[in-house]
Amino acid sequence: MLAMMPAMSTSSAESGALRTQPSAREAFSRNLALGSLLALIVLCLAWELWLAPTGRGTLAIKAVPLMLPLLGLWRYRMYTFRWLSLLIWLYITEGLVRATSDRGLSAGLAAIEVLLGVVVFSACALHVRQRLSAAKQAQAKADAA
Repeated sequence: MLAMMPAMSTSSAESGALRTQPSAREAFSRNLALGSLLALIVLCLAWELWLAPTGRGTLAIKAVPLMLPLLGLWRYRMYTFRWLSLLIWLYITEGLVRATSDRGLSAGLAAIEVLLGVVVFSACALHVRQRLSAAKQAQAKADAA
């Protein structure tokens, strides 16, 4: 059963020991980030290819950078959560611009893009805070022992 769970590793500055099991809160925040990121990828592709394409649908390429962090999120890579929380602001900004400048279906899709982007950011920030807090507690226990 443990072999199916990806190993969680943290740097020595964040934790004194290698952790193999994520807490339920860490798993929830990871799953929320992963699910909302997948929903954002599907939204970007559907929006630019079928629902309200701009031009020939070449803007669908904007979904490619969103595919890069999928493996890192799946493997609980702290670095991935950190840089994704910065990258997602490009999508939130694009959604805000298009929600206020486009009309019809495209404006609604842009609002959904903003919502999903905020969920991804919040889940990543929550996950990083949980992991750093757990590492601090583990270090305090190790120092006390």
